[in-house]
Amino acid sequence: MKQIISLFFLSVLLAGTVQAQKFGYVDTQFILEQMEEYTSAQEEIDALSQKWQGELEQMYAEIEKMYEDYKAEEMLLTEDVRQQRQEDIFAAERRAKEFKQEKFGYDGELFKVQNDKIRPIQEKVYNAVETVAKERRLDFILDKSANAGILYTNAAFDRTDDVMVKLGLKR
Repeated sequence: MKQIISLFFLSVLLAGTVQAQKFGYVDTQFILEQMEEYTSAQEEIDALSQKWQGELEQMYAEIEKMYEDYKAEEMLLTEDVRQQRQEDIFAAERRAKEFKQEKFGYDGELFKVQNDKIRPIQEKVYNAVETVAKERRLDFILDKSANAGILYTNAAFDRTDDVMVKLGLKR
């Protein structure tokens, strides 16, 4: 009988200390698409991208024409003129590659424009997600959108330091 009562009290104590983790999820892509400021920023970015893509295609078309003209006249040109035309074609190709890198590269203008226009909107959404998580006492918020992952976590469940200690690492 003593064992049953002890077991009962132990289970009541454990039940009080065990708390289930609460999860939720959102679809940030759907939320963003419903925001007029996001869609207008995205349209502006798309228009800029198309403009630069058109300029790049025009540069490559000019390079192709320069090359075709060179090939058609190659046999009639002197060595100096031939070499000058080749250098002009190579220079035009370099300029096109530089333009592409400048506009579309990792630190290019398109990336900077996206960062300036889209990031503040995304931060507004993430702040709202965090507020909802705290109001509803959720421990984790996952994103249903592709490749996004966890948007909010309760720091009480972070075990990074424990793993680092096990590995002998310092923060």
